[in-house]
Amino acid sequence: MRVKKIIAPTMAEAMKKVTEELGQDAVILNSRVIQEGGVFGFFSRKKIELIAALDQNKVSQKSFTPKEHIDQTTIKSQIDELVPLKLQEKEVPFQTMEPPKLVNDQEHLLKEMKQLKSMISKMNVENSDEEVLHPLLEELKTNLLEQDILEELTEEIINEIKPRMALQSNQVTNEQINDWLNRSIVSKISELDFGHKHDDIRYVNVVGPTGVGKTTTLAKIAAEAVLKYRKKVAFITTDTYRIAAIDQLKTYATILNVPIEVCYNLEDFKLAKEKFQKYDLVLIDTSGRNFRDEKYVSELKKIIDFNELETYLVLALTSKYKDMKKIFEQFHSIPIKKVIFSKVDETESFGSILNFMIEKQVGVAYLTNGQNVPDDIVEGSPNKIYSILAKEVQI
Repeated sequence: MRVKKIIAPTMAEAMKKVTEELGQDAVILNSRVIQEGGVFGFFSRKKIELIAALDQNKVSQKSFTPKEHIDQTTIKSQIDELVPLKLQEKEVPFQTMEPPKLVNDQEHLLKEMKQLKSMISKMNVENSDEEVLHPLLEELKTNLLEQDILEELTEEIINEIKPRMALQSNQVTNEQINDWLNRSIVSKISELDFGHKHDDIRYVNVVGPTGVGKTTTLAKIAAEAVLKYRKKVAFITTDTYRIAAIDQLKTYATILNVPIEVCYNLEDFKLAKEKFQKYDLVLIDTSGRNFRDEKYVSELKKIIDFNELETYLVLALTSKYKDMKKIFEQFHSIPIKKVIFSKVDETESFGSILNFMIEKQVGVAYLTNGQNVPDDIVEGSPNKIYSILAKEVQI
């Protein structure tokens, strides 16, 4: 039996060296990530270390004779050279091997190789810096992290896929990995509330910080309700801080031929609700303010009665994830039913969608991806969320 230690920058290169030096019949006994090079512990690089073995009797296809008995001392000396000194200090006893019987030579060799692999694996378990992933899983992990998906969530997804790979008897394909990824992500968000229930919800209130596109999003929802679902729609706006916002919503109301009421206080709001009580859908626009201003939410409560309303929080996907969480916390006293992610077309990073949904356990009503009304808006769903991520994370 030949035992060989291989060190290479990547798993692929390490496997290539194993094949070149030991052949196709080589068996990998152990693998780990090591640090190599550097000065005083700095600037070192990660490399892959493989310990491989070759059963020469199996390769030559010769019958086993007493003259070909395995030299136990030779194999132990090879292992001593391959295993780092600090691992040898653990004093794991070397398993002695008795000469195999002529009839069961191949079975005996296989058993001894398994024992050898188990011994080295036990010695390395506490010293391995990092688990070596399958190249396809390593690529998938990199893609998930590059999409700003949280590290702990990425690890959870990878750990859910690894057992599926282990049960796969044949070679794993990219398509199988992507299918398992789809199942993992969809299962994590499928229990949340998605989309807009057009026949059940009469009052929809939209809140959020300035500049996220609340008024345009509201116009898109109204256009969808009027043109696609033939609903009787009305607007209420409480955004009296910006004249331009009122004019913008009035323009959309004129185009869609729907009524609009401007409310300056809670009494105005109650009168507007009463006026539109026979309408199928009443969409309520609010002022956009600095989300760090704690008075913002309390001022909204003075104008809007949140009872019988379904409130959607609009978040721009171009925002930092920690700002998204801060905004959500700022509105904690308002029952946020779902979120609307805007400006999907203005970023190449979509991981915040998944992070936010799982961490805050809130579903997605809509996603907007442009300024065109009534276009550039789609209802949220688990499969839609995955399709957005899939373009960037699939392998």
